[in-house]
Amino acid sequence: MDGDAANLHIFYGPADYHLLRKYDLRLDKLINLGQGPYAFVRPLNRFVVYPVWDFIKGFVSNYGWVIAFLTLFIRLLISPLSYKSYLSSAKMKALRPEIAALKEKHGGDQQAMSMEQMKLFREAGVNPLGGCIPALLQIPIFFALFSFFSSNVDLRGAEFLWSKDLSAFDDVIKFGVHIPLLGDHLSLFTITAVVTSLAISIYSMNMSPDQSNPILKYMPYIFPIFLLFIFNNLPSALTWYYTVSNIITLILQFVIQNYIIDHNKILAQIAENRKKPKTKSKWQERLDAMQEQQKKMKEMQQRGKKQ
Repeated sequence: MDGDAANLHIFYGPADYHLLRKYDLRLDKLINLGQGPYAFVRPLNRFVVYPVWDFIKGFVSNYGWVIAFLTLFIRLLISPLSYKSYLSSAKMKALRPEIAALKEKHGGDQQAMSMEQMKLFREAGVNPLGGCIPALLQIPIFFALFSFFSSNVDLRGAEFLWSKDLSAFDDVIKFGVHIPLLGDHLSLFTITAVVTSLAISIYSMNMSPDQSNPILKYMPYIFPIFLLFIFNNLPSALTWYYTVSNIITLILQFVIQNYIIDHNKILAQIAENRKKPKTKSKWQERLDAMQEQQKKMKEMQQRGKKQ
């Protein structure tokens, strides 16, 4: 039977990224360094995470400590943004007395309180969302490392502390029964990740203005509880990374906010910002007009009730 000849290749071996790249057959595409909706993190893994990983493991034999040093590198890489975040938190802390005075002035009038608070932030030159940048930046990094740790053959069977395999969850605490959303075990690295996340939440709440909204007030405490269910079945490598990252965050927050940031200078800068002429964007003008209209309608309703 005549037909066109086809050259076929069969590879039988481990799904090792570096090994597959040696063959000019694009086999490395099979390694999940970011696929589907997370394909945008593949360049991050390929050009940043893998080179740094290979460099560190060249002189560190235990992969648990390789992960710790990789985490330290990542946190140093984003440290300028972290500094801006902590600076924003310090500015918010400096405005605490004025925010408390606004709450006392407006009582339960949330709309008036919101308008005055936004005006205060604008005059002081403070962005209340400035502290969210590192948290948002952690999301693509988390997705990148989730793919990296799940597909890295180096971690298969690698032991560290109580984990027997960093590529899988550690199941030191076994329930003997299946618990919905949690499973039949409790990972110790998940516990360390949750506890350190809770510590960050408590510390951050002490640095931020008091929240009048009870949902926003307790959300930082609720989020770590969700992590317990999300992380419990993830690889130990990822939960160990998250734990180390949280510890570094706590240290950076304490050092920067207590020894680097000058609170007197912040107060002076806020006072200087108030002297500068303020220009409103068209969006801000429309928002102010809408809020002012709502305020007038509310006053008219209150007059109607009195009459």
